[in-house]
Amino acid sequence: MHPATLSAVLLDAGGTLLRERKSRAALYAEAARAADLDVDEERMREWMYRTHAQLPRRLDGHFRYSRGWFEAFIERVFVDGLGLDPAGLPGVVEALFARFGDPATFRLLPGALELVAGLRRRGLRVGVVSNWSPALPGLLEGLGLGPHLDFAVVSACEGCEKPEREIFERALARAGVPAAAALHAGDDPVKDVQGARSAGILPVLVGRAQLPPGETCARAQDLWALERLIGEMRP
Repeated sequence: MHPATLSAVLLDAGGTLLRERKSRAALYAEAARAADLDVDEERMREWMYRTHAQLPRRLDGHFRYSRGWFEAFIERVFVDGLGLDPAGLPGVVEALFARFGDPATFRLLPGALELVAGLRRRGLRVGVVSNWSPALPGLLEGLGLGPHLDFAVVSACEGCEKPEREIFERALARAGVPAAAALHAGDDPVKDVQGARSAGILPVLVGRAQLPPGETCARAQDLWALERLIGEMRP
């Protein structure tokens, strides 16, 4: 990419810009113990993975990670899987939604704030593209990234998700730039790298995940390295 052509940078959220301070399984296990269920983190993780694999991405009209979808997910984990009395389900649901809607549950990864602020100073459009719940924009604001972002494209709100081409095309439309003028950076070789490439966007893999055989792309070990890489493209 010629430096003059880069106009927008798209960024993944979870695992790239931020992550939970505790694992999701640990947070769900805490909610279970608060409801008098004797569940450790590992057992909870198994039930969460199993349930996630079983649920379709659209359930009773609710797209994956929307509130309705998560309510069904929580019911299947806690009631069907762990034996919670259904009378206790509403309290668990509200506790989990509150926890995962609280910015204090998350932390920024090193260099995240500096990255997005620096990109804006370079005159770039900056957006987040994430498979997440509708809570994400509020989390980004609460963590201090909001003022430096032009937009966030969130799968639960869009009804499409990475690695589908459509969600990246929606992000390009929000940025107001063609695919050839955009870069997308994230930590997932399929959702971020292959997804961005399917839309004609230059992908950058952040972190140390292994690419599928035969796949190549630009890489950045961390967000500091990503900022340097983009600085070479757009001084």
